Amino acid sequence: MAETAQEISGVLVMDKPAGRTSHDVVAAVRRLIGIRQVGHFGTLDPFATGVLPLSVGRATRFSQFYLKSRKAYAGTIRFGFATDTYDATGQPASAPPGDAASPAVELDRKRLEEVMREFTGRILQTPPSFSAKRVGGTRAYKLARRHQPVELKPVEVEIYALELLGIEGERARFAVECSGGTYVRSLAHDIGRRVGCPAHLEGLRRTAVAEFSEDKALTLERLEGMRADGEWRKALIPLEALLPECAELVVGGREETNVRHGHHFELAASLRASRGDPPGRAPAATLLKILNPQRRLIAVARHVAGAVYHPDLVLV
Repeated sequence: MAETAQEISGVLVMDKPAGRTSHDVVAAVRRLIGIRQVGHFGTLDPFATGVLPLSVGRATRFSQFYLKSRKAYAGTIRFGFATDTYDATGQPASAPPGDAASPAVELDRKRLEEVMREFTGRILQTPPSFSAKRVGGTRAYKLARRHQPVELKPVEVEIYALELLGIEGERARFAVECSGGTYVRSLAHDIGRRVGCPAHLEGLRRTAVAEFSEDKALTLERLEGMRADGEWRKALIPLEALLPECAELVVGGREETNVRHGHHFELAASLRASRGDPPGRAPAATLLKILNPQRRLIAVARHVAGAVYHPDLVLV
């Protein structure tokens, strides 16, 4: 008999294979573990591989805290020609190597490193036409497939780190850490334009999403092998372990009841941050994980003002 979402909740870190959509992986995991309530903390393009955190049961309610979280990737940029999708799945948008109109590609490491430094920090990035962004209520990729004009506004993203790992002919391997909402395809395309040689993203692997890293990721084949005796549950990250950087507050009695009812609460004086934040006092935490005396997570509260917090997410 399939277990209910109330009986088991947490996060499974999956290793998405190339050629399958994130929704394909969600559907496969639902079938394998026998639980309907499975979601994801942000999609990966079908051609990409790597870390895809899936929420199970009540963990699906935590997606709001992860969709804009920091992400890390390793990939390959191929120089010499651009594509309409900015990646290897698209059609050439410029003359490919070997074409009479395409000069031989000679990458200069020093110049490429210089350009990558220019793309580090807060930048404005225009999403690719083949993206899920909406234009007048229609997905941009649908318009692009119909060869209709797609005008997307630049958005601010942050590139925390961008490193050139190596050059092999017309290909450059790189690693990047960036904010949620960053299109690595656009980054590859824009680097090519800045270098003066058209380029596209040939391969991409996501190595981390927030605290979820590839060393904990399961392939679908591995998950299938673990399901018979319920061994897969050992790989499930419990709710209490989510948002590890958040401060914790243990409540009981009337305080626990108030939190469970979604009422505002005020921190005790001994836990408050002083005005001006003198040494030894930290500024008010944006989020608090609220646990009961048995150290089970019952809510995640958001800072309102002063020492007042409101339970944004209550696990009843």
